[in-house]
Amino acid sequence: MRLSRDKVNQLSHVIVNRLADHPVVHFSEERNAIRLEVRKILEDLLHGEEKMDQSVRQKIASQKRPILEGSEEWDILYRKYYLEELKNLGV
Repeated sequence: MRLSRDKVNQLSHVIVNRLADHPVVHFSEERNAIRLEVRKILEDLLHGEEKMDQSVRQKIASQKRPILEGSEEWDILYRKYYLEELKNLGV
């Protein structure tokens, strides 16, 4: 899923604010430094998901016969290969 920079920034603000509201959480760094780290983590996760998506699409495209995107067969293969990619990452 592709998210805009603004959306990732907004998510990082929401996450840090929710953490700050939690009674057990105490920040040892400034809130903005934590928010920037959360944003970096989110961007890394989204980039990794994008790479997995490309890999899965490439596997489907490399089948002996063409499989139309959006077909039931394509959806099944996409889920199968996506789960394989997650397993390879240890998730």
